[in-house]
Amino acid sequence: MLLTGFAAVPVLIWIYLLLGRGGFWRVSRHLRPANLTEPGTKRVVAVIPARNEAQVIGEAVTSLLGQDFPAPLNLVLIDDASADNTCGIAQSAAARARALARLTIIEGKPLIPGWTGKLWALSQGVAAAMALTPDYLLLTDADIRHGKNTVAELVGIAESRACDLISYMVRLRCETASEKALIPAFVFFFFMLYPPSRIASDRKQTAGAAGGCVLIRPEALEKIGGLAAIRGEVIDDCALAQAVKRSGGRIWMGLSANDESIRGYGTFGEIGRMISRTAFNQLHHSPLLLAATLVGLFFTYLLPPVLLFSGKPLPAVLGALAWLLMAVAYWPMVRFYRRSFGWSLALPAIALFYTGATVHSALQYMRGKGGEWKGRIQDARSS
Repeated sequence: MLLTGFAAVPVLIWIYLLLGRGGFWRVSRHLRPANLTEPGTKRVVAVIPARNEAQVIGEAVTSLLGQDFPAPLNLVLIDDASADNTCGIAQSAAARARALARLTIIEGKPLIPGWTGKLWALSQGVAAAMALTPDYLLLTDADIRHGKNTVAELVGIAESRACDLISYMVRLRCETASEKALIPAFVFFFFMLYPPSRIASDRKQTAGAAGGCVLIRPEALEKIGGLAAIRGEVIDDCALAQAVKRSGGRIWMGLSANDESIRGYGTFGEIGRMISRTAFNQLHHSPLLLAATLVGLFFTYLLPPVLLFSGKPLPAVLGALAWLLMAVAYWPMVRFYRRSFGWSLALPAIALFYTGATVHSALQYMRGKGGEWKGRIQDARSS
């Protein structure tokens, strides 16, 4: 009887996730809305922080300077102490696009205490961008290749919905074996934590954004006190969205099929470190939240397949049902990434990997190596 009670828990969890979590799993709902307002002649300045991005910066710059947009789009690139040819490649890309005059490169100042590297670079870029009196700022990463209509779409969404912050979760690269196995789940889990429908709702406190592609009104940024208000945040995109929503601003987040991250993760270890960089920070460095999360992950993802080997008919049936509901929820994201249905059934094994990365994140934090990115420690326990 006790085993049957435990076996019912994952079924109830997945019924809730399918019906009561804002439809986070329904990918088609999160794509570009229809009937957008025309962007008009709104002035947009894109801001890119770049630190040793020679491999990807050329494509990012080319995609921004080649936008199909009524007004000329200007780009401010902050060189955050790069040791490679990031700036030279960016200039060459702008020259090939015959848009060198629309690219401004500024040399980043040394990182000061209390700031994360990305936000310190962004703050300098935003200061330079404001001299161009933009109607919107596009905060984007150096590894994003934007579709030709991305800026027009983002402005159209902002104008039609009267939003202060718009964000696209871009299509992450999914080519290597590790990417095919783990990347669709990364977006699936992210949307589970931050359901887009709840983000867009004025009645919900949920706020989130995907930092690779964020459009924000300068007055909304000023209202929250600028990027200085979140200067120490490791998960800076969601912190920005939360600050804007708390200040009374309206936000929206969706999924883009036309914008792509060109940063590759060749091995399982690289993806594991990417997850580990922020996982324990997401749990507010709380051992209790970590323990609760591990228990939740076990009941939600790992118990269903285990029940199939319980030797008890009813628990095995309930385990199979929970696994099926899990696969149904995951399938739209798997299909978005052009993978077969079989990958939907692999979610328990994938969740086990993410569980290990979460534990690793906590251990790294305790060792004083949390949140390491491009040679900088951004989230470590104080000694």
